[in-house]
Amino acid sequence: MKVLSSPASTELGIKNSRFLAETFVVSSQEEARALLKSQKEKYRDASHVVHAFVIGPTGGILGCSDDGEPSGTAGRPALEVLKGSGITNVLVTVARWFGGTLLGTGGLAKAYGDAAKAVIASSSAVELVATRGFAVEVSYEIYERVKRELAALGAEIGKEEFGTAIAIEGIVRESDAGRLCARITELSSGRSSAALSPESPTGRKA
Repeated sequence: MKVLSSPASTELGIKNSRFLAETFVVSSQEEARALLKSQKEKYRDASHVVHAFVIGPTGGILGCSDDGEPSGTAGRPALEVLKGSGITNVLVTVARWFGGTLLGTGGLAKAYGDAAKAVIASSSAVELVATRGFAVEVSYEIYERVKRELAALGAEIGKEEFGTAIAIEGIVRESDAGRLCARITELSSGRSSAALSPESPTGRKA
């Protein structure tokens, strides 16, 4: 699975109707609902604000709404696009301003599907990689060697505190967590060890 690295927006004009599609990164249904509420308030002059979302490490949490359009013509086509994209933790909203020309059920489904496809195509995504948080205290003597090892493993350092020893916190790929622990122990001759947090999926370049 992938996750968005940043939100995106795309606008389509279809038979005088305006379709504004936007993507957002969300981590829960509650967050998706809050964003949807904000979108509806923002576009109060729109005829409809349709949405679809896919959430979870395997994309197993799904939801959509036609927001007053004929059943199955708006939210469902957008959701099918999301499911086919391989992207999770994503909310798509499509605001429509009616232009006076009826599109019919087939035309509506195509319009909302095309709007969702367009905004997904303009979005950037990265692989969803299992990571572990780590925390370790090392001596000044081995600090630079530890930093080089962390860089070689692609670890991301979030915080460093310099006291009698140096406390380092960050995240590392789950697949490299064991190697990190082993190298810290080796470099410190057994005087330091890394503490790991539970596995967590994070959007990172694999």
